[in-house]
Amino acid sequence: MPSLRRTRPRTPLAGRAVLITGAARGIGAELARRAAARGARVALVGLEPDRLAAVADELGPEHLWVEADVTDADALTAAVRRAVDTFGGLDIVVANAGIAPLTTVMTSSAHALARTIEVNLIGAMLTTHAALPEIAKRRGHVQLISSAAAFTVLPGMSAYCAAKAGVERFGDALRLEVAHRGVTVASAHPTWIDTDMVRDTENALPTFKATRRQLPGPLGAYTSVEACADALVENLETRGRRVFVPGSVGVVSALRQLVTGVVAEKVALRVSATRVPQLERDIAALEGQEFGANSIGAQRRNGPA
Repeated sequence: MPSLRRTRPRTPLAGRAVLITGAARGIGAELARRAAARGARVALVGLEPDRLAAVADELGPEHLWVEADVTDADALTAAVRRAVDTFGGLDIVVANAGIAPLTTVMTSSAHALARTIEVNLIGAMLTTHAALPEIAKRRGHVQLISSAAAFTVLPGMSAYCAAKAGVERFGDALRLEVAHRGVTVASAHPTWIDTDMVRDTENALPTFKATRRQLPGPLGAYTSVEACADALVENLETRGRRVFVPGSVGVVSALRQLVTGVVAEKVALRVSATRVPQLERDIAALEGQEFGANSIGAQRRNGPA
C-alpha cells in the first residue's frame, strides 16, 4: 500500500545565498559548514573577527564574514548589504546569535536581564528586519533559532525562557505577515546542545548541571552540535515551520500545557525549594560574573552597565 505521508518539496541550497548570525562558533559555525557543503554561499556574521575569518577561510573564497552586533540595526543593515553586493541577493537568513546569563532574577543585575532579551529576542527581530526585504525578493526563508526553553522552564533561565518564547511567537506572527510574499518562516527548538554557551553554564553552576541531568527524556539529554546543524540545514531546504532537536522534543512542544501546567509546576516547586538556594550559592561564588567566558555579545556596544 503506498504511503499517505506528504513529502515536503525541497528547495536545494546549491547556489543560494545564506546569512547566519552568531556564526563564529557553535551552532552557527557548524550550520555554515553544512550549508556550504550543500553548495550555498554563506555570509558569517558575529562579534569575533578572528574566529569568523577562520571559519570563512575554511569554507572557501566564495564565502564572507562581517563583524556586526545583532542589537545594532545599522550594523545589520550593512552586513546584509555586503552579502547582497557579494552574492547578488539573499535567499535565507538564520537568526542564531544568543547569550545565556548565569543568574536568577534576584541575583541578576538589570543589565544582564535586559541584555539577554536584547540579544536573543530583539537581535532576532532586527536581524530579520534587516534581511527581509532581500529575502522577499527571492521568496526565501527565515530561520529563527528559538529553544525548547520556549515551552519549558527551569530556575536560572527566566530571561532566557522569556526571550526564546518571544522568538517563537515572533516567528508565528511573521509567518502570517509574509506568506503572501512567498517567504517561509521556521522556528528551531534545540534542547541542550554541546556548545561553549552550555558548557560555560554547567561549568559555572554545578547545581544547574545536576538539575539538567535529572530532567526526563529529551529535556535532559545532550545533542552534538553536528546533529543539531544537520537538522537545521535540512530545514533550510524543506522550509518547514518547526525544527526540534532532538526530534522527540516535538512531543514536549505538543504537550506544553502539561509540561508547564499546575500539576507539573507543583512538582517543580518542591524541587526548586531546595535547588534554587543551592543555585544562588553557586551564583554568589562567581563574584559578579553574570555570563559565560564565551558570551562575547553579553556587554552593550558601549561597554557594561
